[in-house]
Amino acid sequence: MSESDLRHSPLDAQHRALGAKMVPFGGWDMPLQYTGVLDEHRACREGAVVFDVSHLGQLPMRGSGVLVLLQRLLTNDLTRIGPGRAQYTHLLDPADAHVVDDIIVWWVADDEFIVMPNASNTERLGEAIAAERGGSDEVELLGPEAVGALLAVQGPKARPTLAAVSAEAADVPRFAVRKVAWRDTMLVVAGTGYTGEDGVEILVAGDHAAALWTALLETGVTPAGLGARDTLRLEAGLPLHGHELGPGITPLQAGLGWVVRWDKGDFRGRAALDAERSRGIARRLRGIAIEGRRPARDGVRVLVDGVDVGAVTSGNFS
Repeated sequence: MSESDLRHSPLDAQHRALGAKMVPFGGWDMPLQYTGVLDEHRACREGAVVFDVSHLGQLPMRGSGVLVLLQRLLTNDLTRIGPGRAQYTHLLDPADAHVVDDIIVWWVADDEFIVMPNASNTERLGEAIAAERGGSDEVELLGPEAVGALLAVQGPKARPTLAAVSAEAADVPRFAVRKVAWRDTMLVVAGTGYTGEDGVEILVAGDHAAALWTALLETGVTPAGLGARDTLRLEAGLPLHGHELGPGITPLQAGLGWVVRWDKGDFRGRAALDAERSRGIARRLRGIAIEGRRPARDGVRVLVDGVDVGAVTSGNFS
């Protein structure tokens, strides 16, 4: 993909003004770092940072048939939560039950949902939803005008710092979803994140994103890029699609069987996953630590007494 084909966040100008190093990621031009990955990593572990994660897919849906559709498509069981909550779940391939994508569903209101896939998988999930929906008029897929910028405010001081911008947003509990009025716009705020720290993610209309970004930075929140986001999620043991999840890797192999609700009935890929559960998994994701100062990188083989027992999926400093 050429640079001219890349999509840009509503905050692109703000990133460049801060001197961010921009890189292609999932079809987007996004900030890798501002002052440095290690500085931004520590800022999240010790204080509060803000990530622009607008590259994540946003598929807003509404209608009386959305819940039934998502229940048929995804592995987890939305009836275990309810409106005003968020849930982590998987979309499986029907042939071999590999994880096509791992997804967060925000159940905003009774018949209102925002389904958030990884950037590179947005089209795949959209196709799966369209196929399952068919011609139903009980499911409405909202257009691009319904999406915006997505900011993740994360860290042990994220909530008290965010409170200076919006006390109501700062009070949204973990894995809760709330609509919050801010200035002359409406935010959708969820107590979710991808760092191993507390915090929230905020969906804001594109034409209000710069104002919110500026307000956060004025409180002392540190801007952080995708480099720190990756080291943080890896240190916390959180999977990344294309590494710990993806073609050939099922939820059971990834140690994420808790994302599958076997008692909820049928869902896409269930037959293949049932078969794997019956025969037993042939491999399993594990965390390892190695000696020395060089991290084992993606694809490096793992040997035990000279025997090849597997491969590294992600590796970095901790």
